[in-house]
Amino acid sequence: MDKTLPGNPALPSSEEELNRLAALETGSYRYSVVDYFQKPALSGFQLSPGGGSIAYRERDERGRQPVFVKSFATNEARKVVAEDDELIGGYMWLSETRILYVQDKGGDENYQLFAINTDGTGFKALTPFDGVRVMLLNQLKEQPDHIIIQMNRDNPQLFEPYKIHVGTGELEKLYDNTDLESPVMAYHFDKEGRLRALTKQENGIEYVLYYRLSDEDDFQEIVRTSWKDSFSLLGFDYVSGNPHLAYVSTNLESDTTELIRYDLKEKRKTEQLFQHPVYDAGGLSTSRKRGFEIDYFYYTAEKDELVPVSETFSKLHEKFRNAFKGYEYSVAGHTDDEQRWLLVAGSDKQYGSYHLYDAETDSIEKVVDLMPSLREEDMAAMLPFSFTSRDGLQVYAYITLPNEAGPENKVPLIVNPHGGPYGPRDEWGFNPEAQLFASRGYASIQVNYRGSGGYGKSFYLAGSKQIGRRMLDDLEDAVDYVLENYPIDRNRMAIYGGSYGGLATLGALVKTPELFACGVDYVGVSNLFTFYKSFPPYWKPFLSQLKEQWFDFDSEAEQEIMKQVSPALNVDKISRPVYVVQGANDPRVNIDESDQIVENLRSRGFDVPYMVKYNEGHGFRHEENRIQFYQTMMGFFAKHLKG
Repeated sequence: MDKTLPGNPALPSSEEELNRLAALETGSYRYSVVDYFQKPALSGFQLSPGGGSIAYRERDERGRQPVFVKSFATNEARKVVAEDDELIGGYMWLSETRILYVQDKGGDENYQLFAINTDGTGFKALTPFDGVRVMLLNQLKEQPDHIIIQMNRDNPQLFEPYKIHVGTGELEKLYDNTDLESPVMAYHFDKEGRLRALTKQENGIEYVLYYRLSDEDDFQEIVRTSWKDSFSLLGFDYVSGNPHLAYVSTNLESDTTELIRYDLKEKRKTEQLFQHPVYDAGGLSTSRKRGFEIDYFYYTAEKDELVPVSETFSKLHEKFRNAFKGYEYSVAGHTDDEQRWLLVAGSDKQYGSYHLYDAETDSIEKVVDLMPSLREEDMAAMLPFSFTSRDGLQVYAYITLPNEAGPENKVPLIVNPHGGPYGPRDEWGFNPEAQLFASRGYASIQVNYRGSGGYGKSFYLAGSKQIGRRMLDDLEDAVDYVLENYPIDRNRMAIYGGSYGGLATLGALVKTPELFACGVDYVGVSNLFTFYKSFPPYWKPFLSQLKEQWFDFDSEAEQEIMKQVSPALNVDKISRPVYVVQGANDPRVNIDESDQIVENLRSRGFDVPYMVKYNEGHGFRHEENRIQFYQTMMGFFAKHLKG
C-alpha cells in the first residue's frame, strides 16, 4: 500500500472500471456532458478601478483558465496570470495596474496570496507560508498599496489580522488573537483601515460584539448573542455624521433577519432599514463615489430580489430591469467613478451573459454569452414549489422537469439535497446538473429542508439535531408531493448529493431503503464520530456549537443517535447500489469518510464504484475530473434508472 497517498489507495476503482461505468449511458443526445461542464471560453470578468481595462479568465485547450487583461484604449489583451496544475481560486484588481490572486495546493483550502502587475512584472508571493489559510478582510481604497488580511500563521486554530504591502509583502500584525477560550472570530475595520470592533466567541456558543469609541479606548461589550441568534456588523455608516452608527443584520427582535442602523455608542437600534416577513434580508450595497449612500438592499425569495434605495440607483435599476426583461440581473462591479457598470444576466434556462453599461453614452453592450452552445429553447424550466411537512412546517423547493415529461410519460426522479446543512440553500437559476439530468430524461428536485438558510430563525433552528431524522423526512415529504403533482415514476427514483448532501444520500438509503433505486455520495460524511475527529484546526472553536446543533458526542444518549444516523455504521440496512466520489485532499470531509463506506459496503458483497481524485479537495475544480465524474454518474443512473 502506498502510504504517501491519502486514504487507502487500494480502494478506488481503476480507470478501466470507471470508463466501463461511463459507457453504460448509450443514448444519443443533443448535448454531451462536456457541453454542460466544460468551463466557459471566457468568464470571470472584472473592471479595473479606473476603467481603463477589463480582466477575465480565458479557457485554454487543457481546461485551465489563466487571467487576461484587455485595454479598452488599444483593444489588446495580455495573459497576466498563468494557471497550471494548481488552480487559481480567485482574483481581484488591487489598482489600475496590479492584480491579486489566490491559490491552494490540491484543494487543501490553505490559500496563499500572490500579486502581479498587468504588464507581467512585479510578481510577488505575498504569503508564502505552508499550511496557512489566508483570507482577505479589507481592500483599502484610500491606501491602494495595502490590504488587510487574516491568517492562522501563529496558531492553526486562530486567525489574526495583518496589514500587508501589496508590492513588497511587508506585514504588520494589527491584533494579537491568542485566547483559545475566547477567540476573536471577526474583525471589523473601517474604510481608513482602523480596527473599530471585534466579534469574540465565548463559552463556545456565545458571540460577543466589542466596540471602542476611539483608537485610545478599550473595547467594550456591546451585544451578546448565542449561536441561535444573529447580530452581524455589515459596515459603518459614513452618511449620518455620527461616527458610531453602523449597519447591522440581526434577528434578535424578529424571526427573519432585518437590516438596521445601530448606534454602537448608545447600544441601541435607531432605524429599521429593511425586513421581509418570509425571507431573511441578504445585505445592502453603498456607493463610495456618492458619499456611501445606500444604493439597494437584496435578499433571496423564490428568486433573487433587489430593492433600490438611492435615487441614482433606482433609475439605473429601472433601466437594467427593462434591458433584461425575463432575466435576473446582478451587478458584477463598476469603476470607481461609476461610469462603467459590469452586469450579469441569466435565468433558469440561460447560463448567463456579461454586459457593459456606459453611463456617458447611456448604452448597454453585451460582452459575452458564457455558454452560447447551450440554446435557451432546449433547456428545461426550474419551477419553485412548496409543501407542508408531516409536522406542519412550510418547506420550499425547486423541480426541473424534462421537456418531454407529461401525463403519458412519467419520468425518473433524482433528489438532490444541498450541502451545509445549516445555512446554505438552493436558489433559482441556471443549474448545469439539473439541466444535464433533464436532458437525459430525469426530473430533479432541490429541497431547502429545515436548517437551510434564508427562511428565518425558527426554520433554521428546526433543523437542530435533525440530521438523519426530520431533515430526511423533509426529503421524503417532498418526494410524496411531487409524486402527487408531477409525472414522476415512483419506481425509478435516485438520490445524489455532495458534502452534507452525500450524508443525506447515504442516510436516506439507510432510513428508507426501498424508496430509492440507487444513490451517489459525493465528498459526503459517512460516520459522525470520525468526522468530528478529523476537523481542520480552525474548526475547533466551533465544537461547542456543533454539539448543540449537530449532536453532542460526549452525551451517551446522543451517541446512540449518532450511531443510528451514521451510514457507515448501518450498512446492513442499505440494499441499493451506491456510487462514491471523493477528493483525496478534502480538509472538511476527510477521505476516511468515503473509504469507510466503500469498505463496509464491499465487505457485504456490494459492487461499489469508487472515484478518488488525488489533486482535489472538497469538490472537483479541475475540468477533466468534473467531466469524468458526471460521465460516470450518468452511466450509473442509466444502469439503475433505465436498465
